[in-house]
Amino acid sequence: MPTFDVVSEVDMQEVRNAVDQANREATTRFDFKGTDSTIELNDQELILASSTEDRLRALYGVLQEKMVRREVSLKSFDVGKVEEASKGTARQRLGIQAGISSDHAKKINRFIKDLNLKGVSSQTQGDQLRVTGKKRDDLQAVIAALKAEDFGIPLQFDNFRD
Repeated sequence: MPTFDVVSEVDMQEVRNAVDQANREATTRFDFKGTDSTIELNDQELILASSTEDRLRALYGVLQEKMVRREVSLKSFDVGKVEEASKGTARQRLGIQAGISSDHAKKINRFIKDLNLKGVSSQTQGDQLRVTGKKRDDLQAVIAALKAEDFGIPLQFDNFRD
């Protein structure tokens, strides 16, 4: 029986490259001179820091541009609110979301069931979903429908097997 997996992954190497490029641009651009604007990458979050909230928004815009160029989905980030940091500076945290949470898995399972395709079923396996079906065409229809729907997280399709 044909199967495929629905996963939500973030390529951390591409994120690291985008952060490095954004930091490099922040150090060379004229409008960032003297603002001490930086982006730090931790295990599961990014921390943006700058002298003012306005410069922080501009830094976030630069980061978004670099992420899009590196084909990292912006849906992968949980954007936190702007916080006041020491000495009147501003800070913002961006959480990195990898994997499909149980809430999103339930929504995706319900969506697949509502397609009413005969012989197609899905089940949650950890932080991914396995979709099985009798016909390859039905599974391709499921992939097309999932791509068209917005679940708030980036979806990738792996291990398509006949």
